[in-house]
This record gives sequence, C-alpha cells and structure tokens, in this order.
Amino acid sequence: MPANDSPITLDGQLWFNAGERRFGGHGRMRLLASIAETGSISAAARAIKMSYKAAWDAVDQMNNLAGEPLVERSVGGKGGGATRLTPAGSRLIEHFNTLETLHQDFVKRLNQQADDLTESLPLLRKLSMKSSARNQFSGTVSAIRQGAVNDEVELTLGGGQRLAAVITRESAESLELAEGSEAFALIKASSVIIAVDTDGAKTSARNCLAGTVERLVPGAVNSEVVLKLAGGERLAAIITNASAEHLGLAKGASASALFKASSVIVGTAD
Repeated sequence: MPANDSPITLDGQLWFNAGERRFGGHGRMRLLASIAETGSISAAARAIKMSYKAAWDAVDQMNNLAGEPLVERSVGGKGGGATRLTPAGSRLIEHFNTLETLHQDFVKRLNQQADDLTESLPLLRKLSMKSSARNQFSGTVSAIRQGAVNDEVELTLGGGQRLAAVITRESAESLELAEGSEAFALIKASSVIIAVDTDGAKTSARNCLAGTVERLVPGAVNSEVVLKLAGGERLAAIITNASAEHLGLAKGASASALFKASSVIVGTAD
C-alpha cells in the first residue's frame, strides 16, 4: 500500500506498433497535432516541450514506418516554406483521437471493476518476484530468537507448516522483521535433501517438511523431485538418479525435505 493509503487505480496508454517497432503513441500524436496547428516543427516542439532534434527524429521515423509521408515540408516562398500534415497524417490523428476516446472509456470501466485491487497488491508483488531459487514460499513471521550475531527466524507457511531460517542480526533489522509480519523464504533446490522413513530419525537439519512425491523427472545424472507438502505447497529438490533409485521414490510415495536453516534466504516486499 502507498504511504498515504490512497486507493490503487489503473491507467494505460495507447500505442501504434509497426511490426516489432513502436510507431507512435500519445506523445507523437501530440507532435503531429501541434505541427498541424503551428505549421512548424520547431514551434510544435516548443509547444509540447520536446527538443527540435527529437521532434525531427520522431517525424522521420513515423514517415519511414508509415510507408508514406505523414509530414511534408515545402521549401521557399515568401515565408521561407512551411511544414504541414499530409492527408494520411491528418487521418491518423483523427483515428488516434477516436481510438484514444474508446481506450479511456475502457480504462474507466476497468477502474470500476478494480475496487479490490488495493487488497490484492501484496499478492501481485509476490507473484511478480523473480529469483534463481527454485523454491519460493510466502509466510508470516511466527517467532524470532535473537542470538549474539545471528537471529533464528521462524516462518509459518500458508498451509500451517513452519520453517526456520538463520540470518544475521543486521539483516533482521534491515528487513524490519517482527512477529506477525509478512515475509518470504527462498531455498535452492540443490540445498534440499530428500529422505524417507524419517520417523524417529535425528538430523542436524533444522527443517524437515513432510509430503508426497508429486513429480519425479529423471535427467542424465540428476533427478528433480517435487514434493507436495502437507499444507499444499510444492517444494523441489535436485538429487542424483542413484539416490532417487536407492530411496525407491515414485509418484505418491511419502517423503520429507530436509534443509539447513542457514540455507534459507528471507526477504520482505517493499
């Protein structure tokens, strides 16, 4: 949410493209309209606060991409020549204005349907996050145990399972972590150990998440194992083919994912 708690609104701009190249939008259409009004590229550029060179570059590009001139300049005469739109340029302005009106009506209707967008903004931020870590989880900070140098942060995932991360005190303060705050956890697939028959087993790994094998994708040397955790989240691990065979992994088999607390990266959204 913005600091002033203002509601989120939608906006957009209309552009014309020629193949993969952008042909024109609101700014360039304003330039053409200003040329039609002033009869001068320099005057038109000043009117819309564009440099003379940028205006000429834009005109040249539009003329080239349109396949026919949109702007023409006559040389000589008492007034030293003039710049004007061709009939094609005038038609383009008319069509753009019509489409722009329709576009703004469309955006207005979108805003009428976007009352709940503010509540969805945190989710949109999470979905837009990109990372090289194969596993990304969203959760709530349920505990922080402070140490002399490092803090142990406990996150409760949406499905109820908990995972622990060890991060520096400085990082915890920089992230402004506190019980009840939202955070996300990143774990590389190569940092995850897959185990079966873990009842009664003791390991040094702080995290042990139980689930069932949903996918097993063998490769030339390694296999990707995707577990469906008890809470519904998916967790991926990369193990050797020999290990997958030794463990007897197959779709639907019970298994657990083990990883160290130091292998978890914690982050927060702005």
